[in-house]
Amino acid sequence: MKTRKLTIMALSVALAMVLSFVESQIPAFVAIPGVKIGLANIAVVFTLYKIGAKEAVLISLVRVFLISLLFGSAASFFYSVAGAVFSLSGMLLLKKLNRFTYVAVSVVGGVLHNVGQIVMACLLLETNLITYYLPFLVLSGTIAGIVVGAAGAVMIHRIPLEVE
Repeated sequence: MKTRKLTIMALSVALAMVLSFVESQIPAFVAIPGVKIGLANIAVVFTLYKIGAKEAVLISLVRVFLISLLFGSAASFFYSVAGAVFSLSGMLLLKKLNRFTYVAVSVVGGVLHNVGQIVMACLLLETNLITYYLPFLVLSGTIAGIVVGAAGAVMIHRIPLEVE
């Protein structure tokens, strides 16, 4: 891996960590537990479009591991991994189709992240009653995806980057 590419990826992980910390300091703005903007995903969207799919997967998984280690728990790690896998799958598919905006790809990622977390909750809690929570999470994932996608689009357009 070229030094420039490795440096950009390290900066993306650092950005995700800083954004996650900043988000952890913001008081909850809704009474629904677990609803977050997911600011750290700005780094994943940026990496997906500026560097590549494999690198975005790596950034996302490293981000999940480090954020869970520093700010979370074992349970939050499992929820985050499930969310990341679902989210990345959808974002990679839409990007590959090459017909969707950054914001649309991010919205799908945000919604699927929440779907992944609900699936994990159903498995861990051994109940499907938690699925009643899904409509609220789809709404919050859509709103968060718009915010993350718009911020990612600004970074993608304003940061000139050539990585081999």
